Amino acid sequence: MTIEWARQGRQFDVEALPDWLAPVAEVAAHARAEDLTRFVPPHGEGRHSAVLMLFGPERDLLIIQRASTMRAHPGQPALPGGAVDDDDESAVQAALREANEETGLDPSGVDVFAQLPDLWVPVTGFVVTPVLGWWREPSPVWARDPAEVSSVHRITIEEFIDPAHRCRVVHPSGYVGPGFEVRGLLVWGFTAGLISGLLDRVGWSEPWDDSRVVPLDEQEPVP
Repeated sequence: MTIEWARQGRQFDVEALPDWLAPVAEVAAHARAEDLTRFVPPHGEGRHSAVLMLFGPERDLLIIQRASTMRAHPGQPALPGGAVDDDDESAVQAALREANEETGLDPSGVDVFAQLPDLWVPVTGFVVTPVLGWWREPSPVWARDPAEVSSVHRITIEEFIDPAHRCRVVHPSGYVGPGFEVRGLLVWGFTAGLISGLLDRVGWSEPWDDSRVVPLDEQEPVP
């Protein structure tokens, strides 16, 4: 069975994916930005970027921790990605290029099966395209550029689903959003919102205590 990418007119053979990942492809093919986050790009152009949501054979996601010296979102866990350069032919190419530069990922082992609608990061003004990939042939990954990435992690979907790992984060600015405490990391902001929204849409989320709040320091940049 093939699924057409609603926004690109492309098709992907779902049979090439493991059974557990097929529901993600089905949801992603027709998801709206509003289905995933409240941060929808405003009218007008923002700076375009792309992130790679890479699903591995251990039912895991590839997560980086940004270097503490980065100007934007220092020290925060995130999906690999960055700005779309002028010589990038597409958001897909940008997401794979950035993942390679940040983690050493070999893009030839990745099958891109969906592209979500553009989302927005208000504090930076970035319009972000999430690119979804199946890690058909995993390659070694590491913090390839210590100036940008301090560590690289493969975190299982089950860890994100586990109610004991879920929380809400509260910033002194008034921002409140979903969070995940996994592997000693606090995943929050844009990345947590995207993961949480997709888990909900696919039907993988389990009931969790949303009164569990993790306060953020004033020094943390607003997402």
